[in-house]
Amino acid sequence: MKKFCILFLFTCVSCISSPTAQDIVDAAIKASGAKKLKNATASFTFRGTDYAYQFRNGSYRYIRTQIDSLGNEIQDVLVNTSLSRFVNGNLVQLDQEKETAYRASVNSVIYFAFLPLWLNDAAVNKAYIDQVDIKGKTYYKVKVTFDADGGGEDYEDIFYYWFDTEDYSMDYLAYSYNEDDGKGIRFREAYHTRKIKGVIIQDYLNYKPVDENKFSLEIIDQAFIANELELLSVIELENVKVNI
Repeated sequence: MKKFCILFLFTCVSCISSPTAQDIVDAAIKASGAKKLKNATASFTFRGTDYAYQFRNGSYRYIRTQIDSLGNEIQDVLVNTSLSRFVNGNLVQLDQEKETAYRASVNSVIYFAFLPLWLNDAAVNKAYIDQVDIKGKTYYKVKVTFDADGGGEDYEDIFYYWFDTEDYSMDYLAYSYNEDDGKGIRFREAYHTRKIKGVIIQDYLNYKPVDENKFSLEIIDQAFIANELELLSVIELENVKVNI
């Protein structure tokens, strides 16, 4: 029955000559199984740091645990309204600047780990751009921006996503950023796609333009096709566990 429902949704979207971004994202979230994460716990390791994820009935709790150079255990706990830092189990008082920075850092890792789950959040604005051919496959290209209210500290960032027109896999994404330490464009290519408890988890090859001034974010897919991007890093999630 579930397979029939997914197939039916895919067919409905495919029959639309000019699909809406909402239709595409709905199909992609359903295909990824990510909606299950709305009531789930999960954990993974990213670059030697452990992350724990708890989400139930709209309330969430993200925990980042790391060991500093002195052997101290540092744990950042992010809930809906605030972030708290503990060092060796003791609460540390943070100024607003540090709390904001730690909150953004923890949230960013969780956000990317479980895409496309968040693309139906209230602060998200979606727009269908076009169909694009990449490596012999055709993709729906969708642009995402954010409202200031509810869009987080980086609400001015702009994202693009490429969804396979046949199975709605999210094979590529790109974004622009403007931070205190610089600005730029990143393009990610998914690999090592696996399903854990019915949820698609992916790792990414993270690219940047060879010439930052030659390609804008809007046409960064053309830069990828033309081999005008260089590999910057690899985004790997290890020891992934999901409990629905």
